[in-house]
Amino acid sequence: MATGPKDWAAALKLFRDGTERPVLLDREQAQRISEEHPDYVADLVSEADRVADLCFRFPGYPEVSLSRPIDWNYEPITGQLLPTRPSDRINFRTLPGKMGLMWRLHRLQHLPWLAQAWLFTNDDRYCAAAFEQLDSWIDQNPPGHGIAWSGAMETGLRAIAITIAMQGLRDAPQLTPERFRRVVDVLSESARRCWEDRSRFSSANNHLIGEMAGLAVVAIMFPELRESRKWERSAIEVLSNEAGKQVLADGAAAEQSICYQLYTVELLHLVTALLIGRDGSAPVPLVEALGRSCSFLAALAGKGDPAPRYGDDDEGFALRLGVQPARTVHDHLGIVATSGRCAAQIDAGRDSLDAQWFRALAQSGSTSNRLLSSAEPDFARAPSFVAPHGGLVVLRNENRRITMDVGPLGYLSTAAHGHADALAVTLSEAGEDLIGDPGTGSYYGHPGWRTVVRGTRAHSTVCVDGQDQSVVAGPYLWLQHAGVEILGIDLEAGVVDARHDGYARLRDTVIHRRWLIAPPNERSQLIIDLITGKGSHSCEQNWPLHPSLDVVPVSDGHIASCRGSEALRFHYAATQPLTVSAVRGDEESNRGWWSDPAEGRTPAWWLSANCLSELPVVMVALISSDEGDINESLSVKSLKSQIVVQWVDGERSRNAVVDIDKPASVLLG
Repeated sequence: MATGPKDWAAALKLFRDGTERPVLLDREQAQRISEEHPDYVADLVSEADRVADLCFRFPGYPEVSLSRPIDWNYEPITGQLLPTRPSDRINFRTLPGKMGLMWRLHRLQHLPWLAQAWLFTNDDRYCAAAFEQLDSWIDQNPPGHGIAWSGAMETGLRAIAITIAMQGLRDAPQLTPERFRRVVDVLSESARRCWEDRSRFSSANNHLIGEMAGLAVVAIMFPELRESRKWERSAIEVLSNEAGKQVLADGAAAEQSICYQLYTVELLHLVTALLIGRDGSAPVPLVEALGRSCSFLAALAGKGDPAPRYGDDDEGFALRLGVQPARTVHDHLGIVATSGRCAAQIDAGRDSLDAQWFRALAQSGSTSNRLLSSAEPDFARAPSFVAPHGGLVVLRNENRRITMDVGPLGYLSTAAHGHADALAVTLSEAGEDLIGDPGTGSYYGHPGWRTVVRGTRAHSTVCVDGQDQSVVAGPYLWLQHAGVEILGIDLEAGVVDARHDGYARLRDTVIHRRWLIAPPNERSQLIIDLITGKGSHSCEQNWPLHPSLDVVPVSDGHIASCRGSEALRFHYAATQPLTVSAVRGDEESNRGWWSDPAEGRTPAWWLSANCLSELPVVMVALISSDEGDINESLSVKSLKSQIVVQWVDGERSRNAVVDIDKPASVLLG
């Protein structure tokens, strides 16, 4: 190949010696991990046994087994044969079969498992399986043909997996100069396509990060390629620029998705860790982006909270070294903490096999520009905080966490992975989700699921006339975005006051304003929604619950219980007649579901309170986690410039007076 070395045998020797490149998978470190963490190794070897026998598991799909010889373009669940024609002539969105499964299979992210199993056990069965699978994949997927080459991001992720697996297998006798040349040729072509076909303009979201990370990893790990210096320089320049755009100043993700934040930051971390392992340093924009993100996530998740779900979640990985089926925030922080000394992320992080490998790489360098505390946002250790750029307010009280979304729909004009969830509220208690985003539903197999769960009615906010706050134009495209205005936030009092203009497009210029009132010394949360405009409209307040909760109706609301114990009470009131309803697991409407893996879902209760009336209207929800007598006295009055809410808490009469003309002005009595 024109970009390769002239002497492949000499190049292979340098690769085996780890000359002029960082070493992530290493036999000496494998021995240490085996001795110190036999449980990690046992889990890894067990999974490597499965993939060596061509058995694969992906979230949301049944286990699949491939036959020998492997047909990489045979979709084993439906029996579909995928086209092998030129990739630019394949519309993968219209192909039959389980495309999500095939994307994951073609990423070859299981190859590093086989490489590690060989390092841990010295059993040649694992390296033989890795080379057998890689050889057959290369034979059947020539560059530019088939679905494997129909996207630069998929090419970048696969290049990362192959590169890291090859390093783990570098001492294998089966790695001949000819095989080495063949694999590096594919990686060189992958790098070229990552650059030339990179995402641009409105599609330059996490895809661009994946493409540039793939380009950078190939360039860093194979310096013998003639284009490597140019590729590395170009990739690092783009990544440094994107790190400042996609990881916001407060550490939140521009894409408005926790899942894609983990994925994007782990790609940045991989490149940063490799540069530190080779040079002892990495570009400041990358290091600071990692620090910002980790401080935000550590403050958000604490030591045991789940990450509040918002936006899409495809459960993707930048690089799979451990065998966890999905990455949690705490797993992620444990990995990224290996390259830094940010106390918050270290405290919140969880150890893993991935973290062990990256920690060894970080310690192999003589120096390191580790993640500095100066890169942390001010809220890094605060129990309650607001991330103003990402638009998330977090209120805490003991082991309760409440969030309110006051941010934009998503990133760039497409907002591809955002959900129409402006002013949505989530609630977790003692590390368990109670009210949250019901997830992604489906990317490819069930478009009807995706349409519902990314829409407004699937989120804990107000839906007007059954329409989404933002205008959808496709499964990964929003045409018109709702804009949120933060009117006032009082963290000490636990008050958030914000509104959005998503329904201003309606004929009567409808505006939704919400007050979240969750004082830190109270066990109840009061949510007040003011919907203004003209004419008659249907205004529906929704509360999607975690599937662990059972629900029974009461006269003015619902009681939700978990494993036989009362968890939450919902009481509703409005200035106009109100109807209350609940739905669970409805196949026809696709409402009442919770999606953990993409392409899978579980029945869950979605609660609703609805007013069909002339505007303006005020709707109130009182959500309590205290057990006691059910009271039916919640009421609300709308005066000229005030909203007055009254209820009974045990034997106490309570009220909240909201001054509409003053931001975040709430008087509790």
